[in-house]
Amino acid sequence: PCALVISVPLSFFGGIGGASRNGILVKGSNYLESLAKTEIIVFDKTGTLTKGVFKVQKIHSEKIKPEELLKLAAYAESYSNHPISLSLKEAYKKDIDIEKISQVEEISGHGVSAAVENIKVLAGNDMPMEKFKIPYNKETSEGTLVHIAADGEYAGYILIADKIKDDAFEAVSDLRKHNIKDIVMLTGDSESVAINTARELGIDRVYAGLLPADKVEKVEELISQKSEKATLMFVGDGINDAPVLARADVGVAMGALGSDAAIEAADVVIMTDEPSKIAKAIEIAKNTIKIAYQNIIFAISVKVIILVLSTLGLASLWAAVFADVGVTFIAVLNAMRALRLNN
Repeated sequence: PCALVISVPLSFFGGIGGASRNGILVKGSNYLESLAKTEIIVFDKTGTLTKGVFKVQKIHSEKIKPEELLKLAAYAESYSNHPISLSLKEAYKKDIDIEKISQVEEISGHGVSAAVENIKVLAGNDMPMEKFKIPYNKETSEGTLVHIAADGEYAGYILIADKIKDDAFEAVSDLRKHNIKDIVMLTGDSESVAINTARELGIDRVYAGLLPADKVEKVEELISQKSEKATLMFVGDGINDAPVLARADVGVAMGALGSDAAIEAADVVIMTDEPSKIAKAIEIAKNTIKIAYQNIIFAISVKVIILVLSTLGLASLWAAVFADVGVTFIAVLNAMRALRLNN
């Protein structure tokens, strides 16, 4: 029937158009359908639920001056574009002479080692300190601690804090209204920071201290826990999130500040970087599916009724015209609601 052929695809086009009006780019109608079936949502933390704008809050030095500690950290992290590294360089406020840096080696997901003016500097989280058996300050704080060791001796730490996005609370609250079974947060940050953020937002489960490969494994594990026809959504923004975005049933990237790799790997892109748009995307998807089913049921029902009446000799030519052209016109008008209902 014409009504089915025209109105069902048009419903999905309308849903995609309605989503784009709300700053949500959906890359295909199949992803819109997957959005409507979301059961588990997994969030990255930095840049997704938090602003990803780190600021140095405290410098705790041991045996050396605070200015020297900040210099060693800024120099060691100078080759990285990670938000934490950028915050250290911003706090240092001086030009970095790259000729004074050598033997730079990244410790994936944990920190960096480098020679700064012939001083062997190790900067990162707890793991590098433990790996090289360097006694360090195990203070817990509501922020990220960057520990620094110079020539194998602990030199101190720098406290860096990130802020939760203004609408992150609204995002988690709105998702509860859409019968989401589980809301999970994955992060490479320390457990104390992750737990504090999750507690503030009301997130069900949190896994901290994860490398990019660990996140993929954790998503694989969560996928095995969902219902057969349901989907798992992962929301991230960084280049490290690209493998997880590609593996999830529905990958959602933050588009305004997100990396090109994350946007390329994602199925849905939130152009405004607002996590609250995720609940809106699910609402749009469910409305679109609802309208598509309305059209299917309406078109088939009218066709069947007219066929039965025709068999009994009770249907006129005009009834047949209505069953074909009229129903198609009504179904198209109904499909166009997908554009308007979602604003």
